[in-house]
Amino acid sequence: MTLALSQVFRGPLKLVIFDCDGVLVDSEETCCRLCAQAAREAGWNVPDALAVHTFSGMSLATIQPMIERNAGKKLGAEWEPTMQQRFVAAMKEGVEPVSGVHAMLDAVQKLGVPVRVASNSSCEEMDVKFEKTSLSPYFDGRIHSARDMGVPKPRPDVYLKAAEAEGVLPCECVVLEDSDPGAKAAVDAGMACVMLRAPEKALPDWKGVERIEKLSDFPHILSELIKVAS
Repeated sequence: MTLALSQVFRGPLKLVIFDCDGVLVDSEETCCRLCAQAAREAGWNVPDALAVHTFSGMSLATIQPMIERNAGKKLGAEWEPTMQQRFVAAMKEGVEPVSGVHAMLDAVQKLGVPVRVASNSSCEEMDVKFEKTSLSPYFDGRIHSARDMGVPKPRPDVYLKAAEAEGVLPCECVVLEDSDPGAKAAVDAGMACVMLRAPEKALPDWKGVERIEKLSDFPHILSELIKVAS
């Protein structure tokens, strides 16, 4: 076990929790570009080239007041549901799985560890994403939406809900994330967090956070955790 994960993980490993966007489904850029477009419509000039940098990992509940402050206008109560429907429509047009995700999930299944998804996306949106990317069989009935709960990341509630639904302790869980808000949610939930992140991008300086650069490394980390805890 890596030193970083050992600061939080106590084992045995009883649950793996996946974020959705950027970890399972390659939809982060599309959703961020839609938010940048909405910002420009409101009067805040966020170019598409800065969309991911500006909005990655953020919930619509956080993005709306951010746009309002920078645009100097209120967007109204219908802005969030309108954006949610834009996301769903975009996913129906087509979305790709993150490279290597099916092989990674097959390898995790072979380890015999239960899996769940905990995302800021709505369940409606995730249903479309998983159907389009053939990921639905991996997570049938095991999906949790922070948006639908009304407590988006970086709040830890959605991760705690996933652990509660599985009947396990937070210290027996490992989360796979890619964004800082998501990692903060996992850390605050008391869970070890592995981040899918390129080497040139710094990790947040929080206890219990480890880096992988490709999905194929994740099953190896889990197998090491299983060995240590057994």
